[in-house]
Amino acid sequence: MGNPMSDPQSARSVADREATEWHVRLGERPVSAETLAAFKAWRATPANAEAYQRVETLWRSSGSLSGDRDIQKLTGDTLRASRPSKGRARSRLIPVLAVLAPVVVATVALTLWLPTRGLHETQVGEFRSVRLEDGTQVRLDTDTRLKVRFDGGQRRIFLEQGQALFEVAHDADRPFRVVAGETEVTALGTVFDVRREPAGARVTLVQGAVAVTETGAGDARRWRLGPGQQVETARANAAPRAVDPAVATSWSEGRLIFRGAPLSEAVDEVNRYLPQKIVLAPGPDADVPVNGVFETGDREAFVSAVTDLFGLTAEPRADGGVRLSRSAGG
Repeated sequence: MGNPMSDPQSARSVADREATEWHVRLGERPVSAETLAAFKAWRATPANAEAYQRVETLWRSSGSLSGDRDIQKLTGDTLRASRPSKGRARSRLIPVLAVLAPVVVATVALTLWLPTRGLHETQVGEFRSVRLEDGTQVRLDTDTRLKVRFDGGQRRIFLEQGQALFEVAHDADRPFRVVAGETEVTALGTVFDVRREPAGARVTLVQGAVAVTETGAGDARRWRLGPGQQVETARANAAPRAVDPAVATSWSEGRLIFRGAPLSEAVDEVNRYLPQKIVLAPGPDADVPVNGVFETGDREAFVSAVTDLFGLTAEPRADGGVRLSRSAGG
């Protein structure tokens, strides 16, 4: 096959896609000086400048969306899905579609194409492996949602929820950044894990080196991690600490490894993979240490182990979950 970039029409399609991404990205406030500089460098190419002008025109006039080949396909699919079976009804509908086509095109573009472009997600208990266009391998943990935004100057991932392990393809000219709320992780070629937390993020480095920045209230905080280090950016005195990467990333192989983890934390971790949760009754049992290896999603094995080890009773709940409590007289 020939190089698709040698096809002028294909090259224009790529420029249009990148222009659309830039338009969306520049509409998200605040816009950093770095982002503006990258946009300026991208737009310096005449074809890119023309593509961006087309996107701006597109947003000012919904009718102009119909010129995009991908949008045309989506529109065609939408219209065909609702096409009447009767020939007469079809002929009566054609003038109406001719009038409504720009509106349909705009609706399809805004509600189907842009929001889902570069979106990857998993449900509770689901895992997924994704290979990005630059060769980077991403493993998505349970209940994870991320968006990929690549352009000529940089590679950016927005981790909206959940956890992901990144094996980054080296590209010295395009930094690879993962944004998780107010936490940003920057790498060139490395392996690292990021978990989005209610506040901040937990970053674990397996190989290479990463820079971590937290831009919350007050001055930005920065850390540099080496292999086998982890930082939880929400902590008041957050600092890199040594961890076992094999334990921290065991989820990527479908296992949970606990080494002295308090039972309450172990239950919380197991619950991330369960639609029907485990509820631990309040009391001193919450702090007993748990050691063991469990398959993700195997609630019965975990419940059986902790009830036997710690003398707990497992009671089914009306919602399908299970409650762990101290046995009577235990």
